[in-house]
Amino acid sequence: MLALALKAQTEETPDLVFGNLFTQVQMERVFPDNKTFVDAVPKAPPHQILASYLASKDRADFSLSDFVSANFHIIGPKESHYITDSTQTVVQHINRLWSVLTRMPEEPVPGSSILPLPYPYIVPGGRFNEIYYWDSYFTMLGLQVSGQQEMVENMVKNFAYMIDKFGHIPNGNRSYFLSRSQPPFFSLMLELLAEDQGNEVYGIYKDQLLKEYAYWMDKSGKTNHLVNMPDSTKLNRYYDQYAIPRQESYFEDSTMARLVSNPPALYRNLRSGAESGWDFSSRWMADGQHLHTIETTRILPVDLNCLLYHLELTIAKAYKQTGDKQKEHKYRHIAKSRKTAINHFFYNKHDGWYYDYNIRTKQLSKEKTIAGMTPFFLNIAPEKAIKRAVYVLKKDFLRSGGVVTTLKVSGEQWDAPNGWAPLQWMTVKGLRNYGEHALAENIAKRWIALNTRVFQNTGKMMEKYNVMDSSLDAGGGEYPAQDGFGWSNGVLLKLIRIYGEY
Repeated sequence: MLALALKAQTEETPDLVFGNLFTQVQMERVFPDNKTFVDAVPKAPPHQILASYLASKDRADFSLSDFVSANFHIIGPKESHYITDSTQTVVQHINRLWSVLTRMPEEPVPGSSILPLPYPYIVPGGRFNEIYYWDSYFTMLGLQVSGQQEMVENMVKNFAYMIDKFGHIPNGNRSYFLSRSQPPFFSLMLELLAEDQGNEVYGIYKDQLLKEYAYWMDKSGKTNHLVNMPDSTKLNRYYDQYAIPRQESYFEDSTMARLVSNPPALYRNLRSGAESGWDFSSRWMADGQHLHTIETTRILPVDLNCLLYHLELTIAKAYKQTGDKQKEHKYRHIAKSRKTAINHFFYNKHDGWYYDYNIRTKQLSKEKTIAGMTPFFLNIAPEKAIKRAVYVLKKDFLRSGGVVTTLKVSGEQWDAPNGWAPLQWMTVKGLRNYGEHALAENIAKRWIALNTRVFQNTGKMMEKYNVMDSSLDAGGGEYPAQDGFGWSNGVLLKLIRIYGEY
């Protein structure tokens, strides 16, 4: 049933629905951003639009741009029309902005890429008019601070609905995202919900936890996330199910394919990089610098494996709630084994930092990234490891605006000089977990100050920030900086609740 449901949904992706029309629109750059067309809503049934296109495309006076405008509703950034009240503090601004970023349940529209959800939800903002998986956890941190517990629960219900319908939580609620997921934060979302509603939450969502785990552990036969290690341990990687250009970046991916001898491998690695949420970073590049050398599927990410450890522990909690002690013990044992493997395969004893593991070289990655703080964020690292981690943080990652993502300047957005809200929170929380409160506060206050200054300059909250040059208003990357912005709002509210405003 899962395979049939996935196939039915996948057949609705814009490239399959609109065929040559899709390809022509994307490759001729009718819109500067390829995501614009895949998010457009047809004004008529797709077969009628295609028939009209085939009948008119060879005429001398045919305009592709005019045809698209006549046949599709173009969905633009909604919050661009929102006027910031300059008399408000950043906290007041964010609390007011939640309603602007709220989307209500949609009605299905033939040919639209949106996957309708049954409950209201928060979108990131800017070009992102759909829910995103891992973004939402960090958005929820702020919703919780704002007292919007009903929205937190609605978003959890939406993710549970997608798990039941598709067998996993897609990257976002778009048909072209169904071939992949994102960092698995569902178990952490339940942890947030349990803070308000009690541990009964784990039992209520036990089935969805198990289905998500089955997806990452390749139980459906449709995924390839598992890798056998030399000692027969199984660890996980990101792995998109398709080896075709991303529909939302069709021009960029197709153009880049000219640089490589194996385009399908490039496409899968780009897509798998998108599943990681770090799209893109030197972290995934064979040469550490050029995107066309991307090898995401050959890399076991430390953060993914830490999140799956948390999922395993949460499944154990769910079985405890339902009174199944045998299965509770089973999943605690599985989690314990993964914890041992994380500390064995991902820890560099020479410099005291956690790295990804490269299955091609059978060695730790050479790319040092802030993902190395995830074992502290999820209480996997031994207590003795924190002192050396603090030294590395201060020496390599700490900058004027917070912690930088990687130590490389590659031009990709998940590299230096950018800092991202989720990684600031995971670092701060990891330090707090291990009693390093002074450095946690230092990082948090640098980030609060940077976010606040940019807000005062622009009236906006940004998707990402340049933490190395705090005079700039936003970080650069794959596309223009987006404002809104869900996870930046959420993390800033959470940090301000703990440390106060700047």
